[in-house]
Amino acid sequence: MSMEIINNYSNYTAGSAKKSNVITSTVELKTSTPGKTRTEQINTGYSNVNDYSRYLQDKYSYMNTGTTSMEGVPTTVSVSSAFLKKCMNDPEKAKYLEENLAAIPDCVAYATSHSLGTLTSLSVEIDSNGNITMISSGTNDPDGRIARENAKRKAKEQKEKLEKLEKKKADKKENEKRLAKMSAKRKEESEALQSHEIKVKGSNIQDLTEKMIEAVSNLNNTSIAETAGLDFKI
Repeated sequence: MSMEIINNYSNYTAGSAKKSNVITSTVELKTSTPGKTRTEQINTGYSNVNDYSRYLQDKYSYMNTGTTSMEGVPTTVSVSSAFLKKCMNDPEKAKYLEENLAAIPDCVAYATSHSLGTLTSLSVEIDSNGNITMISSGTNDPDGRIARENAKRKAKEQKEKLEKLEKKKADKKENEKRLAKMSAKRKEESEALQSHEIKVKGSNIQDLTEKMIEAVSNLNNTSIAETAGLDFKI
């Protein structure tokens, strides 16, 4: 069993002036839920496709990275480099692309829960003009073997997400400890390096020198300053 759904997006025209600097814009993106939008920041103004692709892959790790697992189903998402080039300096095209990339996981979840039989693979392709082709393959899976394999992959997928989340929390906690330790060390060093001024008065330079040395050696003992007749300042 296979199914192909094609969504044409041909209203965009090619060609836009290149921008030298990346620009971040706040936009309202459509979601997979009809009538519901979400606020998102998108970047444009890239000077080359590679930098733009890296930016998108940071947000949508499944784009142009081969086969990944979504809902336990092997899934590939590929975007034409020609269309990426059109999007990287065009906010409207970029918005369209990110709307669709962001909606893919929810669409895959919907497809797996509503399809008759068992899905064995899914692919989403966005061509040079922004046209989207979604292809699914599946089987009636009478013995349930494929369903079990999908469930196993989904469990692994969830486990990896949880491990990443736990690692992120652990890294944050470790960073907080490191910053606290650095702060304590700086405070200790600051306290240890407090400046001071000692003034001694008298008529004999040798006596004054001895008093000065004694006072420096006992900065924490203010009684010495009093009994030695010192003008003691810290």
